[in-house]
Amino acid sequence: MTGRYQIRFGLQHSIIWPPQPSGLPLDEVTLPQRLREGGYSTHIVGKWHLGFYKEEYKPTNRGFDTFYGFLTGSENHFSHRNAGGMPGFRPGWSGLDLRDQDRPVTDQNGTYSTHLFASKAIEIIAQQDKNKPMFLYLPFQAVHGPLQAPQKYIDKYRNIKDNHRRVYAAMTTAMDEAVGNITDALKQYGLWDNTVLVFSTDNGGQVKVGGNNWPLRGWKGSLWEGGVRGVGFVNSPLIKSKGRTSDALIHISDWFPTLVGLAGGSTNGTKPLDGHDVWEAISEGKPSPRKELLHNIDPLFRTILYLPPHQWGDDTFNTSMHAAIRVGDWKLLTGYPGNGSWMPPPSSDLICEESDDPPGKHLWLFNIREDPEERTDLSKKYPLIVQDLLEKLAGYEKSMVPPFYPPPDPRANPALHGDVWSPWE
Repeated sequence: MTGRYQIRFGLQHSIIWPPQPSGLPLDEVTLPQRLREGGYSTHIVGKWHLGFYKEEYKPTNRGFDTFYGFLTGSENHFSHRNAGGMPGFRPGWSGLDLRDQDRPVTDQNGTYSTHLFASKAIEIIAQQDKNKPMFLYLPFQAVHGPLQAPQKYIDKYRNIKDNHRRVYAAMTTAMDEAVGNITDALKQYGLWDNTVLVFSTDNGGQVKVGGNNWPLRGWKGSLWEGGVRGVGFVNSPLIKSKGRTSDALIHISDWFPTLVGLAGGSTNGTKPLDGHDVWEAISEGKPSPRKELLHNIDPLFRTILYLPPHQWGDDTFNTSMHAAIRVGDWKLLTGYPGNGSWMPPPSSDLICEESDDPPGKHLWLFNIREDPEERTDLSKKYPLIVQDLLEKLAGYEKSMVPPFYPPPDPRANPALHGDVWSPWE
C-alpha cells in the first residue's frame, strides 16, 4: 500500500489486533491516494486491516472513494462478526465488522463473504464511467481463517479426508469462481481491454488451518520460504509476452511504483520507496530491477535464550534478532525465524520433517535458487557472503523505526459502540 518496508513505519511486529490503538501512520502516502491524484476512481472491497482506532485511519480517509468490507483482520465468513482480542488478552468481546462506507451493514448475516464481496465488486464495475480510470482493490477474506464455506463447495471434495484441507479447497473454489465472475464482468462492461488484473498473496500458507507450502520449509508467520514466498498471476491484454511463468525477484512493495507507473503517474513527493517498477519484468520477461529485498527485522519477535557463539560475533548485527534478507540468490536468516519444519500435505504418506539444527542456532545462509527448500546451510562455507549480508542488515537497522505494538485499549470494546467494531478515539 505504501511501496515501503514495514520497518520504515514501525509495523514490523505481528499484526494490528482489533483492540490496539495502531494503524498505518497518517503521513505515509498510499497507492490509492496517488492513483486518485491521477484521476482514478478508487475502491476497496473486503479486508482493510491497516488500523481504525481513529476516523482518520479508515480507508475512505486513506485514498479510497468507497469502502465495502471489514476493518479488522478476520471475521466469521457468514455472520461477519469478530471476537477481537489479541495474544494475552481474550476479553470475550464480539462485534459486527461489516461496513458500507461508514454505515454498518446489518442485513447480510448468512451471506458468504466471498460471494458478498464479489457481488459488490461487480456492482462497482457495472457502474464505472468508462471514460474514467478505476482502481479496484479486492482483498478477499478467503482463504484466511476461520475455515468456512457453503456446503455445496465442501461437498465437491468428499474425496479429501482431512477436514481442514477439504474446507480449504472449498474456500479456494468459491474464490476462484468469484475471480472468474469478476473477470467476466470486466469483459461484459467493456473494461477488460485496458485492465491489468493482479492476483497475489501476502504470505505463505498456515498449515494449522488448511494451508500447505510443501516442499518449502516453514509456514505463515516465519521467515522461511514457506512463510514469505507467495504465488500469483497477472493477466492483461496489455502484457506483451504472454503465457510465461516468471521467477523474477518481486516484493509486495513493488506494486506501488509498478501500478503508479502503469497509470501514467509519478512517485515524486512520496517518502523514499523500497519498491521497484517491475512491469517490464512482468510484461516482457526482462530481468527484475530488484536485486535485494528485506524480509523483516523484528526485535520483539521470540528471542534466542541460548546463543552458541559463531565466528561473526554480534559487532556488525545482533544475530539473536529475528531478521532475514535476500540479495541475488543468497538469503541470510538470523535469530529465531519461526517454525522450520517441512510439512507435507495431509494426503501424503510422508511425515513432518523436523530440522536437525542444534539448539540455539541463530544464523543460516542459503542459495535459494539452488536450494529453495532451505536444507543446506552454507554459512560456514561462504563466511564473506555472510558478513556482507550482515552489514546490509545493519544498514537497514540504522534506518528502522522501533516497532509500535501498543497494549489493548478497553475503549475498543464493540459493546461501547452499538455492537459494531468502530473508531474509539
